[in-house]
Amino acid sequence: MTEKRIYFLSDVHLGSKTLNNDRERENHLVAFINSIQDKCSSLWLMGDIFDFWFEYKHAVPKGHTRLLGKLSDLTDKGIPVHLFTGNHDIWVFDYLSSECGVVVHKEKVEQLTLNGKTILLGHGDGLNPKDTGFKIIRAVFHNKVAQWLFRWLHPDCGIGLANRWSSHSRESQGGVTVKEYLGDTKEYSVVYANSYIKEHPEVDYVIFGHRHLAFETTLNNGAKYINLGDWLTQFTYAELDQSGNLALKNYPLQ
Repeated sequence: MTEKRIYFLSDVHLGSKTLNNDRERENHLVAFINSIQDKCSSLWLMGDIFDFWFEYKHAVPKGHTRLLGKLSDLTDKGIPVHLFTGNHDIWVFDYLSSECGVVVHKEKVEQLTLNGKTILLGHGDGLNPKDTGFKIIRAVFHNKVAQWLFRWLHPDCGIGLANRWSSHSRESQGGVTVKEYLGDTKEYSVVYANSYIKEHPEVDYVIFGHRHLAFETTLNNGAKYINLGDWLTQFTYAELDQSGNLALKNYPLQ
């Protein structure tokens, strides 16, 4: 009998207009899912899977059909797929759940028990208490009135505007260049995790994305922290086996 494992990945940014290998990366992700599906007990997509997502009443962003079909195939086979919304796909509503069977998580962080381990999960955005500008933008995006107003834009205008904004943001930050690891006392997600475990020492693992840097470190209570990296250049993921062992891995380009 094949040992079942749980998989986590984040930051694919499908649909990004600043990258010229969107289809290649989507095919690579689908190939990865195909390679794990026989031993996968659940798949956790930890945010920013899409560079932009907004569900109009009768329309969603075009594309991504290979991935959406693969996710539907997994859930049709009884393999749960979970999606945490990130700062780029924050406007996921009910399309992925109703059409693809995906379980959508909208909380900033959730503490869950998986394979006997207590795990803190989240995309990883909004954790820096000093990032006031980002917190304001995040609050606006979560606002029901703002979402209602945006829905009145024609999809060609609304999605086009969002794509330009995302492209400008990425270009202003140096494209896909990732800052090196800053150290446990300066990485805000690690600082947040250490603060969290003071109140929740039972946590065994913390898994975040958002940073676009694959790394792991040990928290103050001995828990393992993993940042998932991305599927822009790194193609990294985390695997939790049935015994509760968590490892950060890389899926090589074929």
